[in-house]
Amino acid sequence: MPSKGTTRRIGLARALSKLGYCSRSQAAELIAVGRVRLNGVTSRDPEAPVCPEKDRIAVDGEAIEPQSRVYLMINKPRGLVTTASDEKGRETVYSVLAGKALPWLAPIGRLDKASEGLLLLTNDSEWGARVAAPKTHLEKTYHVQMNAVSGGELADALMKGVNSDNGEILRAAQARLLRSGEKNCWLEIVLDEGKNRQIRRMLAALRVEVLRLVRVAIGPLQLGTLAKGTHRPLTREEKLSLDRAMVEGEPRSAHGGRRTTRMLV
Repeated sequence: MPSKGTTRRIGLARALSKLGYCSRSQAAELIAVGRVRLNGVTSRDPEAPVCPEKDRIAVDGEAIEPQSRVYLMINKPRGLVTTASDEKGRETVYSVLAGKALPWLAPIGRLDKASEGLLLLTNDSEWGARVAAPKTHLEKTYHVQMNAVSGGELADALMKGVNSDNGEILRAAQARLLRSGEKNCWLEIVLDEGKNRQIRRMLAALRVEVLRLVRVAIGPLQLGTLAKGTHRPLTREEKLSLDRAMVEGEPRSAHGGRRTTRMLV
């Protein structure tokens, strides 16, 4: 065992997550039922101190080695839930990855069942937490179709702020009209701190029904031409661009101002 102070120690459950084996909550469950051994001894304490670089961790007798980091983007279809398993038996986003030889991956943030578009998955739990953290103010861009015709007043109202169902003031960082027809229109809405069902709650407060909601960008990363229901790894440049966008003081979009996003639908 290493001496104190030589290497930073973390909890056993977090260590399993950092190694890319499973989520921290899943690790805690494995530890609680005695399936995890630390340096040859069964541990039931998810906070047992661990030096991941030196201590030996095994699950069901199999040594756990660091997994290669995987960063995927998927184009989530409507109708899938963003979870590993669903108590109601609904189809999950993992159906997009069915049959692929991939390590454990976790979604970064969520898209609700009725929403579509760009979703990231990774086994790098700390990076995923940074991407999802509100304090990074990493912009998320959505194209939203609604059952209303607008000349831009809806966009103005969303940026000004609306009272939500629980009295909370919700605002869009940016909003603009993409196109308008006889019965509906499309807006581009940018959020810099995503709250639960924020866009749907804002538009509901304005008595507007959402017909489609598609996330088309996360920071500088754009969905582009990725087909619905498919996935691909991030390129090295895309990963680095997200890292740069999360650094305090860096521009929050690819151009340092309003982002131009190709109309996808």
